[in-house]
Amino acid sequence: MAAQGDSEQVRYCARFPYLCLKFTLVAYSTVFWLLGAFVLAVGIYAEVERQKYKTLESAFLAPAIILILLGIVMFLVSFLGVLASLRDNINLLQAFMYILGFCLLIELVGGITALIFRNKTIEFLNENIGRGIQNYYDDLDFKNIMDFVQKEFKCCGGEDFKDWSKNQYHDCSAPGPLACGVPYSCCIANKTMVINTMCGYKMMTEERLSVQHIIYVRGCTNAVFIWFTDNYAIMAGILLGILLPQFFGVLITLLYITRVEDIIAEHKLNDTLLQGRRRQRDDYEPGGAGCCMCFPE
Repeated sequence: MAAQGDSEQVRYCARFPYLCLKFTLVAYSTVFWLLGAFVLAVGIYAEVERQKYKTLESAFLAPAIILILLGIVMFLVSFLGVLASLRDNINLLQAFMYILGFCLLIELVGGITALIFRNKTIEFLNENIGRGIQNYYDDLDFKNIMDFVQKEFKCCGGEDFKDWSKNQYHDCSAPGPLACGVPYSCCIANKTMVINTMCGYKMMTEERLSVQHIIYVRGCTNAVFIWFTDNYAIMAGILLGILLPQFFGVLITLLYITRVEDIIAEHKLNDTLLQGRRRQRDDYEPGGAGCCMCFPE
């Protein structure tokens, strides 16, 4: 009885890591599956609302579209992880691990490339911001994003405040009060209760030094990069928050695959041993003959 109890305990301990890994992977995949469904739902809702007020194709990829694409990828990949972990399918588990690893690699390579070729990255961003400025009043998504960035990072335009001349309403040759001006989000907030929405009037006709106490004159691209540099601890935390869950998913899937392969190999070995014992019993012929062949001699 004691030997049988020890045997059962050994078998349970051998299965314990498998069960822990299985439940961890199922929980991990389920959480991101539900999160992907939530992001997808928010993206669809935002896109439906955007279509009601959209008057022009966006120069930028709309945030709603980004949310939809991100939600679809998260939903499908996480569903693959849930299915693979529940069925213990080696091929599905490997596909899930490779997709996670590929996404992680792409993010790392993209981030490192953007830092190495910083000037090219800034040039690319400035070009896209310039196209967005052209459609500033026709694209509510870009308008809201640009106003937020200019207020929060205390900047104006892409390279500098004169980028707003690319907009047909702010161009100096345009009619109306907005000509040669910049949006209110470029203005330095005053301490009075009265908000002057025309504080950017005719600012582009002035020199940089003469208007720097009225509006923000530095470009938003450089302002954002400077903020990233000054707040490297926050940026490191954000990057770890994005990359670590993916790395954990790759690691836990790899460990689970190895454990499942060990169990499969163990079962195959046990089946081989059982088949060998059956053959030995079949090959064994007890002595005797006739009706007494099964009796001991």
